[in-house]
Order: sequence, then C-alpha cells, then structure tokens
Amino acid sequence: MKTLPAEYIQQLVRTALAEDIGAGDITTEATVPECLQAEAVIVAKEPCVIAGLLLVTGVFAELDPKLQLQRLVDEGALVEPKTEVCRLTGSARSILTGERTALNFLQRLSGIATLTREFVEAITGTGATILDTRKTTPTLRLLEKYAVAVGGGTNHRLGLFDAMMVKDNHRAILVRLGPQALAEATARVRRERPGVPVMIEADSLPDVDAALAAGADHILLDNMTCDELREAVQRVAGRAKTEASGGVRLATVAAIAATGVDYISVGALTHSARAVDLSLEVTCELP
Repeated sequence: MKTLPAEYIQQLVRTALAEDIGAGDITTEATVPECLQAEAVIVAKEPCVIAGLLLVTGVFAELDPKLQLQRLVDEGALVEPKTEVCRLTGSARSILTGERTALNFLQRLSGIATLTREFVEAITGTGATILDTRKTTPTLRLLEKYAVAVGGGTNHRLGLFDAMMVKDNHRAILVRLGPQALAEATARVRRERPGVPVMIEADSLPDVDAALAAGADHILLDNMTCDELREAVQRVAGRAKTEASGGVRLATVAAIAATGVDYISVGALTHSARAVDLSLEVTCELP
C-alpha cells in the first residue's frame, strides 16, 4: 500500500480536527491576534523514518487553504535529530490549532515506519519478507498498514474479505466436523471464490502435514521453535509459502529468517510501535 485515497485522508482529518477543536480553540483565539502571520517548522527530535506527511498536509489544508506547507524531506526518508521535516507559513492561529492533530498523525505513522524499517534491516539478505497483521487500531487499519509499507514492510491481508485464513479456533471447530472438514472447506473456497489465497495455521509439524494435504497455498507456522521452523520448511519443500508468526521480536527475527521461511509476520509493527519524537516550533512572526 504505497498511497492512501484522498477521500480517506480527508475523512480522517475532518474527524480528528472535530475531535480536537470541538466548538473552538479557546486558547489560540484568546492569545493570538487573528491577523498575525507566522512561520513554523516540524522538527525530528530523534532518528526516524518519516511517514504521514500527506496527513499533515491534509490537516492544514482543511483548516486553512491559504496556509503554505513546504515538505523538506520525502515520505519514507530516514532522518537524523534536528532535521526539519516541513515548513509552514501563514496564519499563526491556523498553525497552532492544527499543531497537535498533525503531530499525532505524523508521530504515530513515523513510529510504525521506523520500527518496520528496523525489522526489515535485521533480516537483510535472508530472502524472507516482513509482513504486518490485522492487529491494528480499529478504523485506522489502512493508515497503519500504509505506514508499514513506507517503512519497507509488506502488507498481509487487509481483512476477513480478501483471503481464507484458517486459525486455531477455526481448526478446533473443523476437528469436530470430521477428518475431511479442512479439505472440504478449502475446496469450497476454491470453488466459490476462485483466486482467493488459502492460508492455514499450523501449531505443530503434524498440522503442517494436514495443511499440505488440504491444499494450502500458504502455511502459518505459529509459535514454533527455530528447529521446528527449519523442519517445517523442509517438509513443505516449496509446495506452499511458509510464514513464521507469534511473538516475533527484533532480537529473534534474524534467527527466524535464517530457517528459510518465506515470510515473518509481526503484530508489534502496529500494536506496539512507539510514537517518535517530532515537534512543531514557531520560528518567527511575519509582518
């Protein structure tokens, strides 16, 4: 996901501004003359990958179409502390009113992109690919998956609608329906929804064999040790894509990648990324 729909950005921005401003910015209206013009910059306070500039642009365009915003770095740029990310020129009131909403978007998305870049760099040269998951903030999935892509990761399925993914609770039900239930479910999807990928989770090596027998395109190797992952990759032998999942950390991801899996899914990219430190600083008042 390399971009976001314009209408989606506008909807998010309007909702976020309404939440923050409500009936009006009491402090700014009381302290800042309406005619005052100013210049401000958004500055990185730590090393990070910048993601979300399109949301920053959207915030200030929605507040004040006359406000000028100049991007000083590209989306996806790796910046150092004290780097000026963008410059704003125009109404001081508009700059101050939009400050927190713009920074909230930029800090959150840059945090996701930065963490993703760390995972991607940790497995460089292994042939494995870092995936995100559905462990996202409700209503903000597109936004957070976009940030993963900016950081160099690859987006997994967007939702329940674009792939068949048989997880542990699905399997628990299928077991009760009989030994052929998994294969029958797979065949049903292939018949009724041709082209939809079939993904089956496996908690053990026997589960891997069962997933292969059912015709999986993609097998999730959940919470397996590195030895088990290596054995699973050998058993699959290219007949399906393999994905390691479950509790993946920066300290362990390189060893997991070395087992030969095709993919590594990391829920932490979106559910545990820390917002990076960026600030907006008014640099001067204009006549």
